Amino acid sequence: MQAFLKTGRTTGAGESSSAPSDAGPQSAKRARHAIPWVEKYRPRSVEDVVEQAEVVAVLRESLSTADLPNLLLYGPPGTGKTSTILAAARQLFGDMFKERILELNASDDRGIAVIRNKVKTFAQLTASGTRADGKPCPPFKIVILDEADAMTHAAQAALRRTMEKETKTTRFCLVCNYVSRIIEPITSRCTKFRFKPLGEERIIERLRYICDQEQVTVDEAVYKDIVDISGGDMRRAITTLQSCHRLKGAGARIERQDILEMSGVVPERYLEEFLAVCKSSDYSKLEEYVQNLSYDAYSVGQLFEQLTEYIVYNDGLTEKQKALLCEKLGECCFRLHGGGSEYIQIMDLGCATIQALKIH
Repeated sequence: MQAFLKTGRTTGAGESSSAPSDAGPQSAKRARHAIPWVEKYRPRSVEDVVEQAEVVAVLRESLSTADLPNLLLYGPPGTGKTSTILAAARQLFGDMFKERILELNASDDRGIAVIRNKVKTFAQLTASGTRADGKPCPPFKIVILDEADAMTHAAQAALRRTMEKETKTTRFCLVCNYVSRIIEPITSRCTKFRFKPLGEERIIERLRYICDQEQVTVDEAVYKDIVDISGGDMRRAITTLQSCHRLKGAGARIERQDILEMSGVVPERYLEEFLAVCKSSDYSKLEEYVQNLSYDAYSVGQLFEQLTEYIVYNDGLTEKQKALLCEKLGECCFRLHGGGSEYIQIMDLGCATIQALKIH
């Protein structure tokens, strides 16, 4: 933590310095290092995309023929959906990338008014088949709607009509996590690709590359821990690695304990202790356990997530006990996400576990 604060103070002092001789190179160097690794190592071409072989093959063929269908990319977060279409667009349009792309995210207002005005107006613009330097260029534009499953049904209905009318001048790429939230008329007009969670070997390979580039020293077991924590999410894996590196400071070695503390993972001893306390059928011990958990500032939501896997693969529980506990875990997670009290939810789960463990 001291290294992190020291780095922050040094950066702040450097930014406020008015020395003309060294400000330029040092500021440029700091600016390069200040870029998040997620952006710094984002794929710049379709060939750099990790794992997703099917969509890469289609986009490679589309780039060779300078034609692109309407696309619907869906799958878990952090698997490269947005990076893939942006990399393809850069290869298609080159220097005209910003002029030919309209990208809207869930942070933007994407009601029916935006579709009828902003998207429709952009789609109606004509696009030439040559760049400013005279090189050939695809005669269409691309509208990228990130987090498209957050759009209202009215906005999706308006988008369907725009996709139908402006097919000659505009290609649409919808990116979402849940394809079931996209209306059928839109999905039928798009080529759908599911992005699967990234494999362990590919994530570790990418993390090794980043560590080599950034000169970060990491214990071998750290890579496996990051993969387990990220769950196939490359963005989360890279962010966890960078956060831990910034906390430890340059030159420090990143160890397993550092990753576990940074990610907020609940130690397994808490999972074992929870079942042990519930088996004792002692309500006062359960209260003491919950208080200790809150004093250590661990997230109850994270505890529930780990408890689910721990219970499913626990050989000491019967199938009926596992079913009862998982059902209760689902209820508690739902109420917790809806704003319920962490203390009440974990006490409720504990009482239900005490009752379930009495059933054989």
